[in-house]
Amino acid sequence: MRYDSEHKQKTRQRILDEAASAIRAEGPHRVGVAGVMKKAGLTHGGFYAHFASKEEMVAEAIGAMFEGPYSRFEKQVAGLAPAEGLAAYVDFYLSPRHRDARDRGCPLPALAGDLARMEPEARERFAAGAEGLRRAVAGLLHAMGREDSDALASSAIAEMVGAMSLARAVADGERSDAILRTSREALKRRLGLDQGNP
Repeated sequence: MRYDSEHKQKTRQRILDEAASAIRAEGPHRVGVAGVMKKAGLTHGGFYAHFASKEEMVAEAIGAMFEGPYSRFEKQVAGLAPAEGLAAYVDFYLSPRHRDARDRGCPLPALAGDLARMEPEARERFAAGAEGLRRAVAGLLHAMGREDSDALASSAIAEMVGAMSLARAVADGERSDAILRTSREALKRRLGLDQGNP
């Protein structure tokens, strides 16, 4: 039976969605083709109609993992003044809701520890995703009149990713919430987001 290109694209996306879930849960080095295909409701043999190798699938899944957070970023800042939009994003990123959404939140804290074990193509996709987020944050900082927007964006993202990683690692819920709250407040102060800047 022949399928049209739309069906093939939907099937490929289903595989990528399952691969992304497996990568978040187990790390990219532990993902198995057979397990991903089974969860996608497909046979192992059908894998090669979509990907040349496991490494290609992992790299593409990592690239796709950044698309959701970027569309969320765009929705959160749409129609807002730059400082308001960035404050809204910081509030979301350093929130208990995002902390608890390990299966669909930002891939930076989820995958940073696995970077050294990734294949070069997967590392490139990860780096491109991180750079896309940095540029988006830098754009808002630049629009706020910050001359140091590039360096400040890199620093802010590092702080958010680090705080999220620590908040997820702490077993005590109150301590985890406190890490998010204090990091959120300190970062917004440092970026000038708590002063009603335009």
